Amino acid sequence: MSGAFRGRREDDRLLTGQGRYTSDWNLPGQLHACFLRSDRAHAEIVSLSKDEALRSPGVVAVFTGEDTTAAGFKSAPPLVKYPGRGGSALKVPQRDVLANGRVRFVGQEVALVVAEHPHAAQDAAERIAVEYRELPAVVDAEEAAAPGAPQIHAGIAGNLCFDYEYGDEAGTDEAFARAAHVTRVKLDAVRIAGNPMEPRACVAAYDRGADRYDLYSPSQGMSLLLAGLAGITGIPRDRLRVHAHDVGGGFGVRSDAYPEYCAALLAARKLGRPVKWAASRAETMLSDHHGRAAKLAGELALDAAGSFLAIRLRWTVNAGAYLSQPGPLINTLNPSTHAVNVYRIPRVYGRHQLVITNTTPTTAYRGAGRPNVSYIVERLVEEAARETGIDRIELRRRNLIPREAFPYKAPTATYDSGDPPGELDKVLLESQWDSFAERRNQALGRNRLRGIGCAVFLEPSGAGAHPKEEAVINFGDSGNASLYVLAGPSGQGHETVFPEIVAEVLGFSPEKITLKASDPYGPPLAGEGTIGSRSLMAHGGALVVAAREVVRKGMELAARELEVSPKDVEFSGGRYLVKGTDLSIRLEEIARRYGAALDSTGDIAPPRAFPGGAHVAEVEIDPDTGAIEILRYTAVDDCGRVINPALLEGQLHGGIAQGLGQAMSEQCVYDPASGQLLTGTFMDYAMPRADEQPAELRLYDHPVPSPSNPLGAKGAGEAGTTGAVPAIANAVIDALRPLGIHHLDFPYSPERIWTAIARTR
Repeated sequence: MSGAFRGRREDDRLLTGQGRYTSDWNLPGQLHACFLRSDRAHAEIVSLSKDEALRSPGVVAVFTGEDTTAAGFKSAPPLVKYPGRGGSALKVPQRDVLANGRVRFVGQEVALVVAEHPHAAQDAAERIAVEYRELPAVVDAEEAAAPGAPQIHAGIAGNLCFDYEYGDEAGTDEAFARAAHVTRVKLDAVRIAGNPMEPRACVAAYDRGADRYDLYSPSQGMSLLLAGLAGITGIPRDRLRVHAHDVGGGFGVRSDAYPEYCAALLAARKLGRPVKWAASRAETMLSDHHGRAAKLAGELALDAAGSFLAIRLRWTVNAGAYLSQPGPLINTLNPSTHAVNVYRIPRVYGRHQLVITNTTPTTAYRGAGRPNVSYIVERLVEEAARETGIDRIELRRRNLIPREAFPYKAPTATYDSGDPPGELDKVLLESQWDSFAERRNQALGRNRLRGIGCAVFLEPSGAGAHPKEEAVINFGDSGNASLYVLAGPSGQGHETVFPEIVAEVLGFSPEKITLKASDPYGPPLAGEGTIGSRSLMAHGGALVVAAREVVRKGMELAARELEVSPKDVEFSGGRYLVKGTDLSIRLEEIARRYGAALDSTGDIAPPRAFPGGAHVAEVEIDPDTGAIEILRYTAVDDCGRVINPALLEGQLHGGIAQGLGQAMSEQCVYDPASGQLLTGTFMDYAMPRADEQPAELRLYDHPVPSPSNPLGAKGAGEAGTTGAVPAIANAVIDALRPLGIHHLDFPYSPERIWTAIARTR
């Protein structure tokens, strides 16, 4: 399966304009929607008049918070079911689908206008008269948690909605008390906008005769969206069908049942006609849930020989005005599982506090908490090396988990497999680490500051809330196979790789196998979508089990065709063979003759693995302008068994680009006084560009198959980001160290770099 790359099946459709994204869906008689959004960060709604809007040409209806409240809509059910510090529970603020009585962030949905034409709906939305009574707003999490801060929700004292801890506090304190050295670091994991290529949109329809709803929207798998929609609206899941043919990017921000979808479903039922809504880019940046937004503090205790004794971590997370479904989980449980990263650190204690603010809610974003772990731990290691005088590579080598120690029982989880020392050795060799001093001296001759940074990391992948992941393989009259899984592809190449996996087991040509991911007309399945780098392990693993069941069923049918006993038949290379003879029949022929008799279901327990890697970045800084050039980027990754090298490379390239975006340019900035988003367009929000990517990017595999799933895969969707964030940070700080600069927060914009340099002068 690792032969020459023949392209992705999806490419012909997507590159020739034949893709079908949400905005491409149009249903007969559909109406068009526009949302009026709050222009205040925190205010009471004194009055709302929709009279002028209703009199506007083409307007059919205007819905407000009174309508969604009357419909019985609730807040989305949280994914967090576990207790926090002292047994405390997560406090979930009530979020009205349309604001009812109060708004709590700029961009919150206040009213929905439905009209015959999208421009008519937009014009009418501007005619809705809302009188607000301003309330104090707070956009910074630390300020919101401080005594005397404005109270955002009545039931959440001090704006603290969750106080989560993990590890051994007493044991960690004892280790710190006997440490020869303690290193401390504080970092800002800045707020990021996910910005998928496809803006958020939906088409909602209601069939009154069948009492059934259809929702067309971008998603990362229909099971995630169905659970949220059912929880908010109360509509039974078997009365909801979610459709997503092509999805222009996910990155974690496409899993939620957003209020707009629920409001559109209500409007479609009330009006008896389909309702279509498509967000502008400005709406997408303002109201799509954001990522990261955490202040990170860490302490690392070392003995006199440089061995790590313990680590303490403190996160203050900006949850936004309301809670997304994944947000609390990815800022607590996710990072706790790999809090010691790739190091033998016997004691760990972490405390993560989730704080409500007057900002857009935060959710999973590529890495979903994992990059924060690698960022804080690798910055701690780098600073510990500087402070103790131990070479930064030598310090890592002394403390890395050796390959022979796997499966390794860390303080908060068991890592399935890996080889951190091997990854480090390979990346140092391929990045030409040992000759860096010569390159740095050459750069000084050109008035450039050159730096090199290393990051070694490990992260959790897979798992899930459902007890099993199911897949179904069905055969048609032609003998071709259809695969049904709950994956939510958004550019990963699922249509190519999943048929390849099944073809390998069955001995079929992959072209005779078709993936039908999250098909609302397919068989009911248990499991989850495309999150947490789980698709190949979970969906692919379940497909392997189903394919093996196809082979087993085919054994008796082949024996019947060959007129022998099943015990005399063996299967190899897609062919059933009579032992000791030249009699045989291909499974493809059995499928053509018997079709549905081969239909099979496979399931596995949700697998968890711990992919890892070692990345090295090399940069140059122009001290006169603060501009950074990424000259080299070398990545060695353990993604488990590699199924399709080209698709793996694409995933790593994309993840690295997003990690570089966070480090170099991206940041959502709110005005602290008004709560207005100041970076709400691409004029103000700097997305990573092609000319800012590494001049030389080299990727190397270092696979250690995982025992957790039939494929031995580990996942790769988030590895690039998890490695890039600390690698770039360490490289830039290394370049600035000769000037006495040992700390600088993201983003590393030219202005921020230049200012830091100017202060040293």
